[in-house]
Amino acid sequence: MKKIEAIIQPSRFEAVKGALQEIGVQGMTILEVRGHGRQKGHTEVYRGSEYTVDLLPKIKLEMVVPDRLVEAAVQAILKAAKTGKIGDGKIFVSSIEEAIRIRNEERGEAAL
Repeated sequence: MKKIEAIIQPSRFEAVKGALQEIGVQGMTILEVRGHGRQKGHTEVYRGSEYTVDLLPKIKLEMVVPDRLVEAAVQAILKAAKTGKIGDGKIFVSSIEEAIRIRNEERGEAAL
């Protein structure tokens, strides 16, 4: 099993969610987060005053998937989230040793 964490543009969330559901990803956790990468934010003008927005709104998706779905999930996220512009986001994949469903104590992939 692998944990996939993806940080994406909020405007791409529905497309990414739909793409993941199409390939069979059944569960995910969604967080509204703020942050920046290399672009370090941007400046805006509000009522004549310029200010810096250095922590931009993003969506963080977390999901644990069976090994057989990892590459399909990564490709689905890439295809649905990519705009080709700075700030499209990142995907992180890490190993998960165990998953346990609290309700009935199922373990491993059955718990997903």
